[in-house]
Amino acid sequence: MNSFFAFIIVLGILIFVHEFGHFIVARIFGVGVEKFSLGFGPRLFGFKRNNTDYFVSAIPLGGYVKMVGEDPGDSQSLSEAEKAVSFTHKPVLQRMMIVAAGPVFNLLLAVVIFFALFFISGEFVLKPTVGKVDPTSPAGVAGLAVGDQIVAIDGEALESWQAMAERIAQSQGRELAITVLRNEQRLELRVTPERRDDVNLFGEPIERYVIGVTSSGDFFNRKLGPLAALTRSVGQSWEFVKLTVLSVVKIIRGTISHKNIGGPLMIAEMAGQQAKEGLANLVSFIALLSINLAILNFLPIPVLDGGHLMFFTIEAILGRPVNLRAREILQQVGVFILIMLMVLIFYNDISSLYFN
Repeated sequence: MNSFFAFIIVLGILIFVHEFGHFIVARIFGVGVEKFSLGFGPRLFGFKRNNTDYFVSAIPLGGYVKMVGEDPGDSQSLSEAEKAVSFTHKPVLQRMMIVAAGPVFNLLLAVVIFFALFFISGEFVLKPTVGKVDPTSPAGVAGLAVGDQIVAIDGEALESWQAMAERIAQSQGRELAITVLRNEQRLELRVTPERRDDVNLFGEPIERYVIGVTSSGDFFNRKLGPLAALTRSVGQSWEFVKLTVLSVVKIIRGTISHKNIGGPLMIAEMAGQQAKEGLANLVSFIALLSINLAILNFLPIPVLDGGHLMFFTIEAILGRPVNLRAREILQQVGVFILIMLMVLIFYNDISSLYFN
Protein backbone atom coordinates (compact mmCIF):
# COMPACT_ATOMS: atom_id res chain seq x y z
CA MET A 1 0.00 0.00 0.00
CA ASN A 2 1.59 3.30 -1.03
CA SER A 3 1.54 6.45 1.09
CA PHE A 4 -1.27 8.14 -0.83
CA PHE A 5 -3.79 5.33 -0.41
CA ALA A 6 -2.77 4.79 3.22
CA PHE A 7 -3.25 8.53 3.80
CA ILE A 8 -6.75 8.45 2.24
CA ILE A 9 -7.75 5.43 4.34
CA VAL A 10 -6.41 6.90 7.58
CA LEU A 11 -7.88 10.36 7.05
CA GLY A 12 -11.16 8.94 5.73
CA ILE A 13 -11.69 6.86 8.87
CA LEU A 14 -10.82 9.75 11.20
CA ILE A 15 -13.07 12.23 9.40
CA PHE A 16 -15.99 9.81 9.09
CA VAL A 17 -15.93 8.92 12.80
CA HIS A 18 -15.64 12.58 13.81
CA GLU A 19 -18.50 13.78 11.61
CA PHE A 20 -20.63 10.73 12.43
CA GLY A 21 -20.37 11.75 16.10
CA HIS A 22 -21.87 15.16 15.31
CA PHE A 23 -24.45 13.57 13.00
CA ILE A 24 -25.76 10.81 15.26
CA VAL A 25 -26.06 12.99 18.39
CA ALA A 26 -27.78 15.71 16.34
CA ARG A 27 -30.27 13.11 15.14
CA ILE A 28 -30.81 11.84 18.71
CA PHE A 29 -31.79 15.36 19.79
CA GLY A 30 -34.07 15.82 16.79
CA VAL A 31 -31.88 18.25 14.83
CA GLY A 32 -32.28 18.13 11.06
CA VAL A 33 -29.11 17.42 9.07
CA GLU A 34 -28.94 18.89 5.58
CA LYS A 35 -25.49 17.71 4.51
CA PHE A 36 -22.94 15.09 5.59
CA SER A 37 -19.68 15.61 3.69
CA LEU A 38 -16.39 13.77 3.76
CA GLY A 39 -13.98 16.38 2.47
CA PHE A 40 -14.32 19.98 1.35
CA GLY A 41 -14.79 21.67 -1.99
CA PRO A 42 -16.72 20.40 -5.03
CA ARG A 43 -19.08 17.45 -4.56
CA LEU A 44 -17.74 14.30 -6.26
CA PHE A 45 -20.46 11.73 -5.62
CA GLY A 46 -23.06 10.74 -3.05
CA PHE A 47 -26.75 10.14 -2.43
CA LYS A 48 -29.68 11.78 -0.70
CA ARG A 49 -31.87 10.09 1.88
CA ASN A 50 -34.38 11.41 4.44
CA ASN A 51 -33.65 15.06 3.56
CA THR A 52 -29.90 14.57 4.12
CA ASP A 53 -27.35 14.77 1.32
CA TYR A 54 -24.47 12.33 1.96
CA PHE A 55 -21.47 12.90 -0.30
CA VAL A 56 -17.70 12.87 -0.79
CA SER A 57 -15.97 16.13 -1.73
CA ALA A 58 -12.79 16.75 -3.69
CA ILE A 59 -10.41 17.91 -0.92
CA PRO A 60 -9.89 15.10 1.63
CA LEU A 61 -8.58 17.31 4.45
CA GLY A 62 -11.67 17.41 6.62
CA GLY A 63 -15.42 17.19 6.51
CA TYR A 64 -18.56 18.78 7.85
CA VAL A 65 -22.13 18.22 8.94
CA LYS A 66 -24.52 21.03 7.95
CA MET A 67 -27.46 21.18 10.34
CA VAL A 68 -30.77 23.04 9.99
CA GLY A 69 -30.54 26.48 11.65
CA GLU A 70 -26.85 26.04 12.45
CA ASP A 71 -26.11 29.71 11.76
CA PRO A 72 -27.75 31.93 14.43
CA GLY A 73 -28.15 34.66 11.80
CA ASP A 74 -30.62 32.50 9.87
CA SER A 75 -33.13 32.27 12.74
CA GLN A 76 -35.48 34.86 11.30
CA SER A 77 -35.82 33.07 7.96
CA LEU A 78 -36.78 29.67 9.42
CA SER A 79 -40.35 28.41 9.27
CA GLU A 80 -42.02 27.02 12.40
CA ALA A 81 -41.46 23.47 11.12
CA GLU A 82 -37.75 24.21 10.58
CA LYS A 83 -37.42 25.78 14.03
CA ALA A 84 -38.60 22.49 15.54
CA VAL A 85 -35.51 20.76 14.09
CA SER A 86 -33.17 23.77 14.24
CA PHE A 87 -29.79 23.42 15.94
CA THR A 88 -29.90 27.00 17.24
CA HIS A 89 -33.33 26.48 18.83
CA LYS A 90 -32.22 23.47 20.90
CA PRO A 91 -31.25 23.91 24.60
CA VAL A 92 -27.64 24.98 25.07
CA LEU A 93 -26.69 21.70 26.78
CA GLN A 94 -27.90 19.69 23.77
CA ARG A 95 -25.95 21.95 21.41
CA MET A 96 -22.82 21.45 23.52
CA MET A 97 -23.27 17.68 23.40
CA ILE A 98 -23.71 17.72 19.61
CA VAL A 99 -20.54 19.79 19.14
CA ALA A 100 -18.52 17.74 21.63
CA ALA A 101 -19.64 14.46 20.04
CA GLY A 102 -17.15 14.75 17.15
CA PRO A 103 -13.94 14.74 19.22
CA VAL A 104 -15.51 12.39 21.79
CA PHE A 105 -16.15 9.84 19.03
CA ASN A 106 -12.49 10.17 17.97
CA LEU A 107 -11.48 9.29 21.54
CA LEU A 108 -13.89 6.35 21.52
CA LEU A 109 -12.38 5.17 18.22
CA ALA A 110 -8.96 4.99 19.87
CA VAL A 111 -10.41 2.97 22.77
CA VAL A 112 -12.14 0.57 20.36
CA ILE A 113 -8.96 0.07 18.31
CA PHE A 114 -6.78 -0.57 21.37
CA PHE A 115 -9.43 -2.91 22.79
CA ALA A 116 -9.45 -4.95 19.58
CA LEU A 117 -5.65 -5.15 19.53
CA PHE A 118 -5.37 -6.16 23.19
CA PHE A 119 -8.22 -8.68 22.97
CA ILE A 120 -7.00 -10.31 19.75
CA SER A 121 -3.23 -10.15 20.20
CA GLY A 122 -2.90 -9.87 23.96
CA GLU A 123 -0.25 -7.70 25.59
CA PHE A 124 3.44 -7.99 24.78
CA VAL A 125 5.42 -7.50 27.98
CA LEU A 126 9.17 -6.81 28.13
CA LYS A 127 10.73 -9.28 30.54
CA PRO A 128 12.90 -7.92 33.40
CA THR A 129 15.90 -9.84 32.07
CA VAL A 130 19.33 -8.20 32.06
CA GLY A 131 20.93 -7.89 28.63
CA LYS A 132 23.97 -5.75 29.47
CA VAL A 133 25.62 -4.55 32.68
CA ASP A 134 27.91 -1.55 33.08
CA PRO A 135 30.73 -2.98 35.24
CA THR A 136 31.31 0.37 36.98
CA SER A 137 27.62 0.93 37.73
CA PRO A 138 25.81 0.08 40.98
CA ALA A 139 24.48 -3.11 39.34
CA GLY A 140 27.96 -4.15 38.22
CA VAL A 141 29.49 -3.47 41.62
CA ALA A 142 26.66 -5.41 43.33
CA GLY A 143 27.25 -8.45 41.10
CA LEU A 144 24.34 -8.44 38.62
CA ALA A 145 25.19 -10.42 35.48
CA VAL A 146 23.94 -10.75 31.92
CA GLY A 147 20.99 -13.15 31.81
CA ASP A 148 19.82 -12.45 35.36
CA GLN A 149 16.05 -12.22 35.63
CA ILE A 150 14.99 -9.64 38.21
CA VAL A 151 11.98 -11.19 39.93
CA ALA A 152 11.48 -8.89 42.93
CA ILE A 153 12.57 -5.61 44.52
CA ASP A 154 12.29 -5.27 48.30
CA GLY A 155 10.22 -8.45 48.30
CA GLU A 156 7.65 -7.16 45.80
CA ALA A 157 7.31 -9.47 42.78
CA LEU A 158 7.93 -8.07 39.28
CA GLU A 159 7.04 -9.44 35.88
CA SER A 160 7.95 -6.59 33.52
CA TRP A 161 10.94 -4.39 32.79
CA GLN A 162 8.72 -1.30 33.07
CA ALA A 163 7.61 -2.20 36.60
CA MET A 164 11.25 -2.78 37.56
CA ALA A 165 12.37 0.57 36.11
CA GLU A 166 9.54 2.39 37.92
CA ARG A 167 10.52 0.88 41.28
CA ILE A 168 14.14 1.91 40.76
CA ALA A 169 13.14 5.43 39.67
CA GLN A 170 10.99 5.82 42.78
CA SER A 171 13.80 4.77 45.11
CA GLN A 172 15.30 8.28 45.30
CA GLY A 173 18.71 6.66 45.76
CA ARG A 174 17.67 4.37 48.65
CA GLU A 175 19.38 0.97 48.83
CA LEU A 176 17.23 -1.77 47.27
CA ALA A 177 17.08 -5.52 47.88
CA ILE A 178 16.97 -6.96 44.34
CA THR A 179 16.07 -10.63 43.96
CA VAL A 180 17.34 -12.26 40.75
CA LEU A 181 16.90 -15.69 39.21
CA ARG A 182 20.25 -17.02 37.92
CA ASN A 183 20.63 -20.59 36.66
CA GLU A 184 17.38 -21.48 38.46
CA GLN A 185 18.77 -20.16 41.76
CA ARG A 186 17.40 -17.16 43.60
CA LEU A 187 19.94 -14.61 44.77
CA GLU A 188 19.42 -11.40 46.71
CA LEU A 189 21.71 -8.47 45.93
CA ARG A 190 21.90 -5.05 47.61
CA VAL A 191 22.00 -2.23 45.05
CA THR A 192 21.98 1.54 45.59
CA PRO A 193 20.66 3.39 42.49
CA GLU A 194 22.61 6.43 41.33
CA ARG A 195 21.25 9.69 39.99
CA ARG A 196 22.04 10.52 36.36
CA ASP A 197 21.23 13.40 34.05
CA ASP A 198 18.96 12.43 31.18
CA VAL A 199 16.33 13.87 28.83
CA ASN A 200 12.61 13.08 28.62
CA LEU A 201 10.43 12.47 25.54
CA PHE A 202 10.38 16.22 24.85
CA GLY A 203 14.17 16.60 24.99
CA GLU A 204 14.02 18.40 28.35
CA PRO A 205 16.79 17.72 30.89
CA ILE A 206 15.72 15.54 33.82
CA GLU A 207 17.32 13.57 36.63
CA ARG A 208 16.52 9.90 37.16
CA TYR A 209 17.76 7.00 39.27
CA VAL A 210 19.30 3.99 37.53
CA ILE A 211 21.39 0.96 38.41
CA GLY A 212 23.25 0.59 35.09
CA VAL A 213 21.55 -2.30 33.27
CA THR A 214 19.82 -2.59 29.91
CA SER A 215 17.14 -5.03 28.78
CA SER A 216 17.79 -8.25 26.91
CA GLY A 217 14.81 -7.42 24.70
CA ASP A 218 12.95 -10.64 25.55
CA PHE A 219 9.14 -10.45 25.51
CA PHE A 220 6.29 -12.67 26.58
CA ASN A 221 2.69 -12.50 25.43
CA ARG A 222 0.01 -12.10 28.08
CA LYS A 223 -3.50 -12.98 26.90
CA LEU A 224 -6.25 -10.63 28.07
CA GLY A 225 -9.94 -11.28 28.60
CA PRO A 226 -12.61 -8.77 27.52
CA LEU A 227 -12.62 -6.80 30.81
CA ALA A 228 -8.82 -6.70 31.07
CA ALA A 229 -8.55 -5.67 27.40
CA LEU A 230 -11.08 -2.87 27.95
CA THR A 231 -9.24 -1.66 31.05
CA ARG A 232 -5.91 -1.63 29.20
CA SER A 233 -7.42 0.11 26.16
CA VAL A 234 -8.91 2.89 28.30
CA GLY A 235 -5.62 3.22 30.20
CA GLN A 236 -3.58 3.31 27.00
CA SER A 237 -5.87 5.94 25.47
CA TRP A 238 -5.69 8.05 28.62
CA GLU A 239 -1.89 7.96 28.62
CA PHE A 240 -1.80 9.17 25.01
CA VAL A 241 -4.37 11.89 25.81
CA LYS A 242 -2.15 13.19 28.62
CA LEU A 243 0.92 13.04 26.39
CA THR A 244 -0.88 14.90 23.57
CA VAL A 245 -2.19 17.63 25.89
CA LEU A 246 1.26 18.05 27.41
CA SER A 247 2.81 18.28 23.94
CA VAL A 248 0.34 20.98 22.86
CA VAL A 249 1.01 22.98 26.05
CA LYS A 250 4.77 22.74 25.57
CA ILE A 251 4.52 23.78 21.90
CA ILE A 252 2.43 26.83 22.89
CA ARG A 253 4.95 27.73 25.60
CA GLY A 254 7.82 27.26 23.17
CA THR A 255 9.40 24.42 25.18
CA ILE A 256 9.08 22.16 22.12
CA SER A 257 10.09 23.48 18.71
CA HIS A 258 7.28 24.31 16.27
CA LYS A 259 9.21 22.16 13.78
CA ASN A 260 7.68 19.12 15.49
CA ILE A 261 4.23 20.05 14.13
CA GLY A 262 3.40 17.95 11.08
CA GLY A 263 0.62 17.99 8.51
CA PRO A 264 -0.85 16.03 5.60
CA LEU A 265 2.46 15.28 3.88
CA MET A 266 4.03 13.97 7.08
CA ILE A 267 0.89 11.97 7.93
CA ALA A 268 0.90 10.46 4.43
CA GLU A 269 4.54 9.41 4.75
CA MET A 270 4.03 7.93 8.23
CA ALA A 271 0.81 6.18 7.18
CA GLY A 272 2.65 4.55 4.29
CA GLN A 273 5.43 3.40 6.61
CA GLN A 274 2.98 1.96 9.14
CA ALA A 275 1.02 0.19 6.39
CA LYS A 276 4.23 -1.54 5.28
CA GLU A 277 4.80 -2.73 8.86
CA GLY A 278 1.41 -4.46 8.95
CA LEU A 279 -2.25 -3.93 9.75
CA ALA A 280 -1.72 -3.76 13.52
CA ASN A 281 0.77 -0.90 13.12
CA LEU A 282 -1.56 0.97 10.78
CA VAL A 283 -4.61 0.75 13.05
CA SER A 284 -2.48 1.75 16.05
CA PHE A 285 -1.36 4.79 14.05
CA ILE A 286 -5.03 5.60 13.34
CA ALA A 287 -5.77 5.42 17.08
CA LEU A 288 -2.93 7.84 17.91
CA LEU A 289 -4.01 10.29 15.20
CA SER A 290 -7.61 10.03 16.38
CA ILE A 291 -6.56 11.09 19.87
CA ASN A 292 -4.53 13.98 18.42
CA LEU A 293 -7.51 15.09 16.31
CA ALA A 294 -9.80 15.01 19.34
CA ILE A 295 -7.48 17.09 21.52
CA LEU A 296 -6.84 19.66 18.78
CA ASN A 297 -10.58 20.02 18.15
CA PHE A 298 -11.16 20.70 21.84
CA LEU A 299 -8.84 23.75 21.73
CA PRO A 300 -10.86 26.93 22.43
CA ILE A 301 -10.23 28.41 18.98
CA PRO A 302 -13.28 29.86 17.20
CA VAL A 303 -14.37 27.74 14.18
CA LEU A 304 -13.08 24.60 15.94
CA ASP A 305 -15.39 22.48 18.10
CA GLY A 306 -13.63 23.85 21.20
CA GLY A 307 -14.42 27.40 20.10
CA HIS A 308 -18.12 26.59 19.74
CA LEU A 309 -18.08 24.93 23.16
CA MET A 310 -16.51 28.11 24.56
CA PHE A 311 -19.35 30.23 23.12
CA PHE A 312 -22.00 27.82 24.45
CA THR A 313 -20.38 27.79 27.90
CA ILE A 314 -20.52 31.59 28.01
CA GLU A 315 -24.16 31.41 26.89
CA ALA A 316 -24.97 28.92 29.66
CA ILE A 317 -23.36 31.21 32.25
CA LEU A 318 -24.90 34.48 31.01
CA GLY A 319 -28.25 33.00 30.07
CA ARG A 320 -28.09 34.50 26.57
CA PRO A 321 -26.10 33.84 23.38
CA VAL A 322 -22.83 35.65 22.73
CA ASN A 323 -23.35 38.82 20.70
CA LEU A 324 -23.48 37.90 17.00
CA ARG A 325 -21.01 40.62 15.99
CA ALA A 326 -18.56 39.49 18.68
CA ARG A 327 -18.85 35.90 17.44
CA GLU A 328 -18.17 36.97 13.87
CA ILE A 329 -15.04 38.90 14.90
CA LEU A 330 -13.74 36.03 17.02
CA GLN A 331 -14.42 33.54 14.23
CA GLN A 332 -12.44 35.72 11.82
CA VAL A 333 -9.59 35.67 14.34
CA GLY A 334 -9.96 31.89 14.56
CA VAL A 335 -9.79 31.54 10.78
CA PHE A 336 -6.65 33.69 10.72
CA ILE A 337 -5.04 31.52 13.41
CA LEU A 338 -5.89 28.34 11.49
CA ILE A 339 -4.53 29.78 8.22
CA MET A 340 -1.26 30.73 9.94
CA LEU A 341 -1.12 27.27 11.51
CA MET A 342 -1.70 25.61 8.13
CA VAL A 343 1.08 27.70 6.57
CA LEU A 344 3.43 26.60 9.37
CA ILE A 345 2.36 22.96 9.01
CA PHE A 346 2.91 22.87 5.25
CA TYR A 347 6.23 24.66 5.65
CA ASN A 348 7.35 22.05 8.19
CA ASP A 349 6.12 19.22 5.96
CA ILE A 350 7.97 20.49 2.90
CA SER A 351 11.11 21.30 4.88
CA SER A 352 11.28 17.91 6.62
CA LEU A 353 10.46 15.83 3.55
CA TYR A 354 12.47 17.62 0.87
CA PHE A 355 15.22 19.65 2.54
CA ASN A 356 16.44 17.35 5.34
